[in-house]
Amino acid sequence: MLVFGERVEGYDVLVFNEREVRAAAGIVFLLAFMAFMNGFLTGNNEPTKLIVLVFLFDFFIRIFLSPKYAPSMVIGRWMVNNQKPEYTDAAPKRWAWGIGFSLAAIMFYLVVVNDIRGPINILTCALCLGLLFFEAVFGICAGCKIYNFFHKEKVKHCPGEVCDLSRGRDKIQILNLVQKTIFTLSILALLYLAFGGIIEFLIFGE
Repeated sequence: MLVFGERVEGYDVLVFNEREVRAAAGIVFLLAFMAFMNGFLTGNNEPTKLIVLVFLFDFFIRIFLSPKYAPSMVIGRWMVNNQKPEYTDAAPKRWAWGIGFSLAAIMFYLVVVNDIRGPINILTCALCLGLLFFEAVFGICAGCKIYNFFHKEKVKHCPGEVCDLSRGRDKIQILNLVQKTIFTLSILALLYLAFGGIIEFLIFGE
């Protein structure tokens, strides 16, 4: 039971199914985001306290027992069990989930134990949500990046072969001039809609 990762034929290290991991991250993100917004908009922190406990329990199982028995991972496996697995090294995920567990422990102390409300809570929760979002949506694992920084033996199996720096991008992955222009104009339009009044005041003094 106390095994971090799973043996798969053809791989010389313990691995996880990246699709399952990302599904679990998406599930936790959704629950945490709903609790965060509820607390932010209504001032009712009770759902947040509940989600913090669930989050802490889930990551405790992932790190100290076995990830395959964590509730979010069980649901994630069930949701994607009809998709072809994409394997990734297990070891770096311990770092990633260690960060998640640490953030959950901080939130537990602040919100559940002391019922503290303020910018520290918001920043901690926002960081946690950001890490979950990037893992679930883009497959970017911050803990995995940290793992590579501290270990000589780099990760061998990464989602989408992102660790292979020698691999060039395919033509379909390259942004052309029109795409870059659309992106730039979209960002400028968004900034103007959000801060147009401030920008006009700073430029024209009106």
